[in-house]
Amino acid sequence: MASSRKSDKAIFIDQEALSTLALVQEGLLYPVDGLMDKKTSEEVNRTKCYKGHSFPFSFILAPKGRRNEEVLKTLKPSERVTLIVDHQPVGWIQVDEVFEINPQERVQEIYGTQNASHPGVQATMKRLGRYAVSGKYHVEYPKLHAIKEKIATAKERIGAKQTSALMMAARPLHRAHERLIRTTLDRSDLVVIFLFKPYREDPTLPYELRYRSMDYFVKNYLPANRVVIVPLEYTYIFAGYNEVILDALVAQNYGCDELVIGQNHAGLGSFYDKNRIQSVFDHLKGFKIQIHTAPEYAYCDICRTLVSNKTCPHGEHHHISYHADSILELLKQGLLPPAVLVRKEISAMILAHLFPNRFHNLEKIYYDLMPGSGLLESQSEEDFYIKLMQLYQTTSLK
Repeated sequence: MASSRKSDKAIFIDQEALSTLALVQEGLLYPVDGLMDKKTSEEVNRTKCYKGHSFPFSFILAPKGRRNEEVLKTLKPSERVTLIVDHQPVGWIQVDEVFEINPQERVQEIYGTQNASHPGVQATMKRLGRYAVSGKYHVEYPKLHAIKEKIATAKERIGAKQTSALMMAARPLHRAHERLIRTTLDRSDLVVIFLFKPYREDPTLPYELRYRSMDYFVKNYLPANRVVIVPLEYTYIFAGYNEVILDALVAQNYGCDELVIGQNHAGLGSFYDKNRIQSVFDHLKGFKIQIHTAPEYAYCDICRTLVSNKTCPHGEHHHISYHADSILELLKQGLLPPAVLVRKEISAMILAHLFPNRFHNLEKIYYDLMPGSGLLESQSEEDFYIKLMQLYQTTSLK
């Protein structure tokens, strides 16, 4: 802890709030450098700007709960209050101001809606209180500093002059993702893949499985010294329609020169203004990072390869699109997606996770159906799926 000074008062926050506070403390949302007071937060919400730099909404801490509200109401300027997560002290705030907020207006700023059926609005309203506290703070959260060092070390190791960032969920990692990573690597010395790690984890494809898939692809099919995979703890502030602005800000503050996003990115928000197509980036202030918009890739059954709409002369009816939700639905039903959609090793990892111990006598099935040495050897479910896909790809019989 940065200070040994003790406080009898405490505010209880969750891991998500702790991570968000740490982002600012580590300089990853710079120029935002602390919790905003009432006057500043109202100005940022009105102007969408902070210290001459675009920022979509105020940065505040307003934790919900009866105990928190009682404590917040009693805090005085210069008083120090302890931050508690899971019954453990994780930091402190030296109070500057406590002020009332409107939770409905807050979710409107973040998500662009107050609709209670919106999943982000639902989740945020459950943890958003009526009182915010501003002031200097410190939290213990070494993970982010370690990530900054990892990226800096990778840049120094290869002498990277151009570093590009990709923000990816990879749910699941499919062939279009692979093409995007490769084309980005063609244009850059180093590619940093920020792999989303949300706090409301999806048990279908948890972060560790998605990381393992990405790591397998990088280590086996790319120059691994030129790619870095790091977690991006996707807190609630990234979940709204301003997500892409914060992505760019985080990438810039992690030392990246360029952010590559797909043209159909949910936060890009293309629109027409004065007879010219524009996006959110046409109106940003203070950003140094370059934004590159990558095309959407599809598989053309005539070209017989991955193409973009700029490089393929054939109509969309010849294109196989890479819709992650639909690919994931195949996997959830226990089906192996064709290798043109997902690399067979990746599918095998996911199916083995989704359907553990699926086969009662895997060794016998493997021995009966798969070519091999003739010896009955122990095989994993992943090995089985990979060999099964190889049988699917046999083309001499139709």
